[in-house]
Amino acid sequence: QVLLVESGGGLVQPGGSLRLSCAASRITFSIYTMGWYRQAPGKERELVAIITSGGSTDYADSVKGRFTISRDNAKKTVYLQMHSLKTEETAVYYCNATRALIPTWGQGIQVTVSS
Repeated sequence: QVLLVESGGGLVQPGGSLRLSCAASRITFSIYTMGWYRQAPGKERELVAIITSGGSTDYADSVKGRFTISRDNAKKTVYLQMHSLKTEETAVYYCNATRALIPTWGQGIQVTVSS
């Protein structure tokens, strides 16, 4: 069973930066598409960024130019570097691993953007 563990969340001021990490285990990490999603209170979960096994990336329009997703296959870890954070980006951020359309989710980590 795939296990995903997020870390790096917390409280940050508006305009600040944060880097999330997601460590995977029990998985042939390099062949999976990895992604970050978020869910704000009262809202649906939404895609933030994905990175394919080949390293191609895609982002939600709202985060383009501010967020960067990357992966280290040797460490079985995916990262989300976030800059210029906004208060409305307060949410639980979830790591996702998908292979053959079958998703696996991490437990989520809270990111709070507040002064």
